[in-house]
Amino acid sequence: MSERYQLFKYDSCPFCRRVMRFLEGTSIDVTLRDIHRESGAMQELMHGGGRTMVPCLQIERETGVEWMYESLDIIAYLEAKQAS
Repeated sequence: MSERYQLFKYDSCPFCRRVMRFLEGTSIDVTLRDIHRESGAMQELMHGGGRTMVPCLQIERETGVEWMYESLDIIAYLEAKQAS
């Protein structure tokens, strides 16, 4: 099953930077969504995930969409997916 990813973030967030540093060393395809610079991104995050906390990884699967918060959880999830 294929997944698509969007990372909701903003540049000065230290937890977002942690996830971005991890992503720099991978070939994982993640669409970046800056909630302060991209019109509509914060509203999409609030509507879909239920809160505006970042970082938030939107995981889109055939069976639905999951919203994952917490930088260490996001990194662990993507590491596991990359290893499989």
